[in-house]
Order: sequence, then C-alpha cells, then structure tokens
Amino acid sequence: MSQPRLWNANYLKAWSANFMLYFSFMVVTPLFPLYLSEMFGATKDETGLVLSGYALTALLVRPFSGFMVDTFPRKAVLLVCYGLFALLFGGYLVAGSLLSFFIIRTLHGAPMGATTVANSTVAIDVLPSCRRAEGIGYYGLSNNLGTAIAPTLGMLIYQWTGSYDLIFAISLLTASIGFLINSTLQLKPRPLTPLKGVEGAVSLDRFLLLKGWPQALCIAFYSFSYGVVSTYIAIYAKQELGITTGTGLFFTLLCIGLISSRLVGARGLRQGRVTENASHGVVISLMGYLLFAALHNAWGFYGAAFIVGLGNGHMFPAFQTMFIGMAPTCRRGTANSTLYTAWETGVGLGIVLGGIVAEHCSYSAAFWMSGLFNLAGVVLYFAYARRHFLRNRLT
Repeated sequence: MSQPRLWNANYLKAWSANFMLYFSFMVVTPLFPLYLSEMFGATKDETGLVLSGYALTALLVRPFSGFMVDTFPRKAVLLVCYGLFALLFGGYLVAGSLLSFFIIRTLHGAPMGATTVANSTVAIDVLPSCRRAEGIGYYGLSNNLGTAIAPTLGMLIYQWTGSYDLIFAISLLTASIGFLINSTLQLKPRPLTPLKGVEGAVSLDRFLLLKGWPQALCIAFYSFSYGVVSTYIAIYAKQELGITTGTGLFFTLLCIGLISSRLVGARGLRQGRVTENASHGVVISLMGYLLFAALHNAWGFYGAAFIVGLGNGHMFPAFQTMFIGMAPTCRRGTANSTLYTAWETGVGLGIVLGGIVAEHCSYSAAFWMSGLFNLAGVVLYFAYARRHFLRNRLT
C-alpha cells in the first residue's frame, strides 16, 4: 500500500516560506558585529548587548505565539507575524545610531519568534500523520539551507560592494517573497482550542509544554553554544585567524553537514528511532564545538563547521519530534513554541555572555565556555531527558 504524499502543495509552500524567513534573517546576522564596529564603533560588550535584544523579545513572545496559534486561525496569525517580520527589515536601512539600531533589532525579535512557531505548526498540520516525523526532519532543511546559503551570499556581496544597505534591502525583499508565498496557503478549517488549560482559564500549560522541561533545558544548552559561535564567527575569523573571506565557506560546510545528516536521519525518524537520532546528534555536535575551541587554525575552523552541522542535523528534528510526540494535537503550537523558547533562551545567553567573555578574556575563552555548556546538555540528555521522553510520549 502506497504512503500518503509527503511533499504536498501546502507543505512545499510552508517549506519555501520558512527558507525565505531564515535566508532573510541570516544574510545579515553574521555581518552585524562588523557593521556595529565599523559604523558605530561598538565594543564587544556593546555588540553582545545590542544583538541579544532580538533574542530577548523572541523569547518573551514565543509562549504567547504558541497560545495564539492554538487558539486562533493559524493562517491569520502566520500572515500577521510574517508581515511584521518582513516590514522591520526596512528599519535597518534608516537606523542612524547605535540606539536606534538596538531598538529595531530588539523589536524584530518578536515577529521572528512568533513566525517561526506559526510557520512550523502549519507545516506539521499539513503533513500526513504517518509521515509527520519524517516531514519534520525535511522541514528543518529549509532552516539549514537558509542559514548556510544566506551568510555565504551576504559576505560575498559585502566583499564585492562594501554596502550594508544593499544586504538589508535583499533581506527585505526575500522576507516579502516569503510572506506572499504563505498568503497562498489553503488550510482546512479546524476546531479552535478554548481559552482554558487543564487547570482553569488560560493556565500555564497553554503557553509552555510543561512535561517537556528536560528537553527544553537540553536545547537551551545546545543553542548557547550555537549563539556564541554563529554570532562572533566573522569577527573572530578576521581579527584572530586572518581569515577574511572564509566565513561564507564556514556556513557552507555547516550546511553540507546539516543536509547530509537530515537526509540520513529522516529515515531513522520515519522508523521511530527518535532517541537514537538525538543521541548521535548531541555527541557529534559536542565534538565539533570542542574542536572549534581547541584548534585555532583553518582545520579547526572549517572542520568544526562540518561536524557541528552533522550533529545539529540529527539532533534538532529529533528533539522537535519529542516535543510534538509529548503533546496532544490541540497543543501542537505550544509544543513548538516551547522548543523555540528554549532555543532563543540559549542563543540570547550565548550572545551576551560570549561578548562579555570575549571582551574581558578572549574569543578562545568564549568558545571553550560554549563547549562546556554543550557538554552539560549532553550529560543531562543521557542522564535524564532521554528516559523522560520515553515515559511521557503519547501513542
């Protein structure tokens, strides 16, 4: 008997719009430390604080976005959030001071946080239930491709033109295209969840998947490492390694690793090997971060990129499948928002603490710190989180 079609029209649209979301966001992100240093003379401390503003607002809005996605029509919520996300890219074009940039960047985190939750929830909705875990793995490829291709292209455009405004304009354009793609989604009507939780009106379980706290804590540890490395990679390569054109290659190798492991891992997820995929992923990622911290040369720089990509490509879709697997259908948005809330918490802390440690110690110390946080997440996963999922997953 043939399986239902995985790549249906609505899934393709949600997948493509998510690619545009991450492309538009990541084409500028690795350049921000250079931009703030060159345009406003920002110190490492100031750079960390300014860039962490988006993570804070994304973190604050994530639980509410899950609540909104579960309570109101998902397409309407998605389009409002995506439209605001695209519009705020125009703010970077007019920001004339460090303070105004900080305000725009901080505001941008809210629609970014809400849109990722809404878009991923819609994508999961339109998947056949028997192929949902597999589809979650492939959906992550849109994040990975956008995250890898965009920084490479952004760095090349900057090297060719020296224009930050052109890159900001490209972000605005690609985000607008993503909005237009999502506007053509055709979703089936679904019963809306009443404004109450299991303990009464609008209780905490409507905003966070409480039983997923061990997985959320693990994700926060892993994303802390990613926040440090991904934010300071360009300025570290330029100032300490003398690599001025290799940041794009770093993200390309990261992408190759992510795609390779996603394609291999999708088969394991389809066969129900969720914890095995997660186990492989967290160990491989840890090896990559430790390599990056230990070797301050091109081998460590580029080798770590590929290894971290391999690990994260296995780890992230497995953890997302865990969150979805512990939540009833009416809490699917809440499960997604809990995952992304944990991710943004780690990224934000990584950006802030990474900047402080780099300013007062060194980039090497910051990257060792990221490796130790990642190790803590690996220990927690094997000591408790893996068994916790197996006890609490829903059939």
